[in-house]
Amino acid sequence: MTIRFIAKRAFQGCAIVLSFLPAALSAFGRLHGVYTFFAHSFALVPGAPGNFLRAAYYKLTLRASSIDVIISFGSLFSQTEVSLGPNVSIGCYCVIGNARIGARTQIASHVEIPSGAHEHQRDTDGKLSGLVAGEGAVIGADCWIGASSIILAEVGAGSTIGAGAVVVKPVPAGSIAVGNPARVIRTSESSPAGGSV
Repeated sequence: MTIRFIAKRAFQGCAIVLSFLPAALSAFGRLHGVYTFFAHSFALVPGAPGNFLRAAYYKLTLRASSIDVIISFGSLFSQTEVSLGPNVSIGCYCVIGNARIGARTQIASHVEIPSGAHEHQRDTDGKLSGLVAGEGAVIGADCWIGASSIILAEVGAGSTIGAGAVVVKPVPAGSIAVGNPARVIRTSESSPAGGSV
């Protein structure tokens, strides 16, 4: 073990201790109003201390989360039905609802991942009367999600989503998808997975 690794684990341990009371007050994510208050509060803690505190708070409140994640300034999870794999990295000012995000996936800044596709219902007068939320977005392992993209459908493992893309249909594993609505421009059959956009 290196000194850096030991120091990281020590900071993570301190962050768990500091975030335990807020997590407990939210009944570990079950009291949505309290959970949201602290999620918003932790989102505004700058720098490395904020990264450690957010990782610890979400480790204690989400359905499943590794302590080894990076959640940058201004980013938050609006729902607790979230699973985060190890070494996920999330940029600044992202809002994520019900989602499953695979290990080592990197998400750039200003990305929105609502709880999957939504259906807005209207009454006979045309007024909004309710919202039927989707089952949650699924993003596979080892993906790159470009800045300002919106993810409404499944993204297969090893895929790259271009900046500003709006994913409304499933993206197969190992694909590159760009545009609004996002369309696949390359797949693992035509080129190596990943790539840059």
